[in-house]
Amino acid sequence: MKKILSLSSIILFFFSFAAVADEPVKYVISFPNAVHHEARISMSISEIPAGKLTVRMSRSSPGRYATHEFGKNVYNVQAANEQGKSLTINQVQGDVYEIPDHNGKLTVSYTIFGNWIDGTYLGIDETHAHMNMPATFMWAQGFEQRPIQLQINDLDKYGWKVATQLKPDTDAKIFTAANLQYFLDSPVELSAFKLSSWKDINTDKNVQTIRLSAHSADDQTVIDGYAKMVERMVTEAKAVFGELPTFDFGTYTFLQDVNTENAGDGMEHRNSTVIVERTDKISGNEEDLLSTFSHEFFHAWNVERIRPKTLEPFNFEHANMSNELWFAEGFTQYYGELILKRAGYRDLDTYCGTLKNLLNGVLNAPGANTFPATQMSRYAVFADAGVAVDQTNQVNIFTSYYIYGATIALALDLRLRSEFNLSLDDYMKAVWVTHGKTEIPYTVSDLQKVLSKLTNTAFADDFFTRYVYGTDKNDYKKLLAKAGLVLRHPMADKASIGMVRLSPVNGKLRVAMNTLKGTAAYEAGLDIGDFLLKIGSDESKSSADLETILAKHKPGEEVEITYEHRKTIKNVKVKLQANNSMEIVPAEKAGLKLTPAMEKFRKSWLSSSLN
Repeated sequence: MKKILSLSSIILFFFSFAAVADEPVKYVISFPNAVHHEARISMSISEIPAGKLTVRMSRSSPGRYATHEFGKNVYNVQAANEQGKSLTINQVQGDVYEIPDHNGKLTVSYTIFGNWIDGTYLGIDETHAHMNMPATFMWAQGFEQRPIQLQINDLDKYGWKVATQLKPDTDAKIFTAANLQYFLDSPVELSAFKLSSWKDINTDKNVQTIRLSAHSADDQTVIDGYAKMVERMVTEAKAVFGELPTFDFGTYTFLQDVNTENAGDGMEHRNSTVIVERTDKISGNEEDLLSTFSHEFFHAWNVERIRPKTLEPFNFEHANMSNELWFAEGFTQYYGELILKRAGYRDLDTYCGTLKNLLNGVLNAPGANTFPATQMSRYAVFADAGVAVDQTNQVNIFTSYYIYGATIALALDLRLRSEFNLSLDDYMKAVWVTHGKTEIPYTVSDLQKVLSKLTNTAFADDFFTRYVYGTDKNDYKKLLAKAGLVLRHPMADKASIGMVRLSPVNGKLRVAMNTLKGTAAYEAGLDIGDFLLKIGSDESKSSADLETILAKHKPGEEVEITYEHRKTIKNVKVKLQANNSMEIVPAEKAGLKLTPAMEKFRKSWLSSSLN
């Protein structure tokens, strides 16, 4: 693929439209059969050099790292010259087409089907068209730098309006983009959405508009009230970095779609984010829905402008592998809930539950104990909504870079506060100044250099060597204690065979997922598809039975496990383990004293700096 521009160059192109000699690539999208999830799209290109022209659908999408075969939903592909005469078009790959002769100008048209409402795919019905651009629009190879014009038809027919980060032309149905990279990174929601917006005055006195477009069953009063909550969240996120990014055209848009039939998702873009919720309405669910808003808006800094070098430029033809997702996604995951705690939308007990889930998901995960965060980041090309029909061993070799990175962020935050009178906010600001505002893509070693300048070389080298490149884990019990939070194992005296997902089938318990390496179940040879029959002499026919049986035993006790594997009965002796699940509780609820130092530390960490 011809190299496409970095996001740092996009704005320059917008202001140089007048100087661009090339004619824009012109798209027209119509919806003659929206009820059956179809759209008809044409792409017109002029000033085509001699030789064959190659057009294609994308295979990947911004915010995703695996491949997605968007070409499968394209059909009725045709090509015509300026006079409307049909041209030969050959399908040379599943998503690639070639036009051998064109005389310098042509139009390619096709039908596309879309019935999946999330941040990655295309969804169309009579109520809306929810468009992720790589899943919707073909593009021509070699024309990635051409400006783009999009005309949207049938808006009046369906009573739709347009929500997007694309620049509107003087015609309300026409939108423009500087180049292919910006176009494919600009989702569009067409619906009878309700809009609420507010102004933000940035630290440089620049006034920007934040917009919430909500396609939901709620009335305008609910949308306006919810926008106030989102505004509070935005202000808390801004406090981390000390300023908002400078948004293109001075506008940032939340594209929210709420319906029980949705697939659900959140997907960040440069000046907008798609938020798809699987619920009936916003009203009554406001605080729960804020999680996705908080996470995705933090990406306006971390990913959209603080860019990993491995994702710059983004390649739409194949998977995009990165070493840095533990930072790009993981640190964002950490801040998503922390910002809501600071904004007053999470109480202390709820936030302790969030931290508990993070630590259980990493400290008790075979993948995180075997492989470093950088390798888990690279595995995203398989794990990030990638499609496979065969079984994988993800539970033993992969730990989500979201939670892996979030636990690294938690440790770094607490250690900076404990050892340097700094915080993770200070580190994020330093990364922002060095790599975000400048839009100089970073590597893992660049992140280490920023930390070294903020603290010292010895600390930064040790932290990255052990916890980013290596698999060591910080002492979270000691770190959390400084904030008066107690990390403990409440069921350490309970016997366990390890976390095993079991499903009742015909009066027997079937193992529904791979067992975790290191557990008694794994050591016994139990695997997905097997039936757990007995522990000792006690039959186990339900999850309740298993809990009752294990209550009779102690950790370290040797028992015989009987199970069925492909019609063969097996009896294996193993040692039961202690239940290693963790919880985090405030010291004052654990019967311990909350000292003034602990209280001060906790307040500095978890309370808003805006009050």
